[in-house]
Amino acid sequence: MSPATSSKRATKLNPRKVVAVVYNQLCTFEYAVAVEVFGTGRKELPKPYLFKTVSIDPVPIKAQGGIQVQASTNLRQLNDAGTIVLPGWRDLSEKPPQRLLNALVKAHKNGARILSFCSGVFVLAASGLLDGKKATTHWRYTEELTRQYPQILVERDLLYVKEQSIMTAAGSAAAIDLSLFVVRQDFGAEVANALARRMVVPPHREGGQAQFIASPMAKPAKDSMSEILDWLRSNLDQEHTVESVAKHFHLSPRTLSRRFIKETGTSPHRWLLRERTFRAQQLLETSDHDVEHIASQCGFGSSQLLRFHFRRTLGTSPRAYRNTFRASATG
Repeated sequence: MSPATSSKRATKLNPRKVVAVVYNQLCTFEYAVAVEVFGTGRKELPKPYLFKTVSIDPVPIKAQGGIQVQASTNLRQLNDAGTIVLPGWRDLSEKPPQRLLNALVKAHKNGARILSFCSGVFVLAASGLLDGKKATTHWRYTEELTRQYPQILVERDLLYVKEQSIMTAAGSAAAIDLSLFVVRQDFGAEVANALARRMVVPPHREGGQAQFIASPMAKPAKDSMSEILDWLRSNLDQEHTVESVAKHFHLSPRTLSRRFIKETGTSPHRWLLRERTFRAQQLLETSDHDVEHIASQCGFGSSQLLRFHFRRTLGTSPRAYRNTFRASATG
């Protein structure tokens, strides 16, 4: 029995309602990410989210950059929220108000999905909802998070971490990645990809990807990985090894592996698995091909191998995934 039906006092959850919690000294960028993804009503979304903002401080609150934000001050907005977003917390040494922590615990019991961006994880940590769970934050704050909350299993190098209905993201840009991951959960890979194109950001960076890439600055075209990545995406149905790809582009395997990790934050093998799984998601959503055919088109070789990686990555089977998003499209 779900939390929403297990108690007469429980409030019925609105799965499309997203509430961002704000406060003085608000991180403008992280709040803006929530607004852009969940509050703008982009046409790429089959069904718009119902976006609300609630403040724990008297309004208007003052955000970074001299911006003022108007919001409701009624924390009861969280009671029926399907998703709650916590932007970076203003002071790591300041405990969030108890009434906010109580409201978060109540919302979580009611089935809400809770996201923290950057140092917003300190709000979740103070509520106790992360005790015994994995979480991440900006790499500059991981030691402090571990010091204050040793009961949390801090993942120091990941972009974002999903622990059932609680999700934590690293630094500011990772808020975009986690938000698009949520859209992907709600509407599928095709919709998330279209929204990413609208936002002019990569369609998918997996949570296990490293936070920090050593050489983030753009390189001259002759050194860019884009040609290699585009070629691989166009030939996912073929078998690839580091050696075969390196030979095709007249590189040594060591050079290819080094550049892959430096520029994408992950290994060639993991990148290929991610892209193949993403392609399988798209085909499951948009075609009537059987799983065996999709496995072949995506380079998995067999439906068994596709099922294994699909379940390991997404926690569900290809058939269940297809049924879910076919139902979403017609519902």
